[in-house]
Amino acid sequence: MRYALDVQYRGKNYAGSQIQYEDGKQIDEPTIQGELEKALSTLIIGGKRTAEKKQDRQVKTIFSGRTDKGVNALGQVVHFDTDKEIVASNFIYHINEILPPDISVNNLRIVPDSFHAQKSAKSRYYRYELINRRFKQAFDGDILRVKYELDVERMQTALNFLIGEHDFSSFKSSGTLNPSKVCTITEARVEKQGDRVFIHLKGNRFLYNMVRTIVGTLLEIEGHKLPTEHMKQVLEAHDRRKAGQTVSPYGLTLMKVTY
Repeated sequence: MRYALDVQYRGKNYAGSQIQYEDGKQIDEPTIQGELEKALSTLIIGGKRTAEKKQDRQVKTIFSGRTDKGVNALGQVVHFDTDKEIVASNFIYHINEILPPDISVNNLRIVPDSFHAQKSAKSRYYRYELINRRFKQAFDGDILRVKYELDVERMQTALNFLIGEHDFSSFKSSGTLNPSKVCTITEARVEKQGDRVFIHLKGNRFLYNMVRTIVGTLLEIEGHKLPTEHMKQVLEAHDRRKAGQTVSPYGLTLMKVTY
């Protein structure tokens, strides 16, 4: 039987959502997947000792997509298989008692065996939050603070060039091995609420570090007073060196995955 979970987490204390490997060996760093699989194994298989043995972890999970260290999620979707029948209300209570305080499961549902958290997804929605204020405040936390005033109308004009199907090579991390470069962006929107600026991006898929590099390019356009058409030039260059910096992961949240 296949189940899907809706998962929320704060990414600051984890080395990303996925279990990490190097030279075929698992890296001993905390990940969202590692904590979730350990909790699932404790509940479904039984026995904390068994669940904590990496080689005995029997409940395997598939995430809708990978998020990096520091990236949060409000709407991550995960699926797993088990031959045991699960009562959702009891399960959600007990797994949240086991999970660390910065990870929670908010929903569980039975899905068809054909459902795949990653491959069945139709779109993903990310939001990047930053602070637009000259002076720091005690509760700013780790969120990026931009000291110069941002013009959200100019930022929106620049973002509009990204809507549609494009080759996003310019915004793809040079370290990724995935050869696929084409994505379809259906929504690219910026809004300002007080001293907070939110950049909303929705698309069928996103390349490694793509959202953070788009934000970095927006800030480069604003910081250097470049024409908004610079975004279009970067997009069409298909050259990562033309884009802005990859900004901090703090403030980036996977908001929703649609199926």
